[in-house]
Amino acid sequence: MLKIDDSLLQELGLDQLPLEEKDLLISQIYEQLEIRVGTKLADAMSDEQLQEFEKFVDSEDEEGALAWLSENFPDYPKVVQSELESLKEELKQQSDQIKSVVEEDEKSQ
Repeated sequence: MLKIDDSLLQELGLDQLPLEEKDLLISQIYEQLEIRVGTKLADAMSDEQLQEFEKFVDSEDEEGALAWLSENFPDYPKVVQSELESLKEELKQQSDQIKSVVEEDEKSQ
């Protein structure tokens, strides 16, 4: 199971952010990762596969969706890891900018 938490923020140099900002950033990382992985997988799916998979998503059957992905896209975990690594690199490059924005927000409150 993929875990995005304080240890990831520490790796990115963002572990000193206020708790509220850390929680928001973790949520945004999950959301961005989900979008990127979903897009990558959807691009590789046939129309029929996409319809099958959407049934699991629409019914909020996470367990079924994961089982379907494991069967139809056994490299799914590698896609997730690859996209996470890309996202981490982007965030590392932007960490100073992220810290500056948070500091400015705190000063203006």
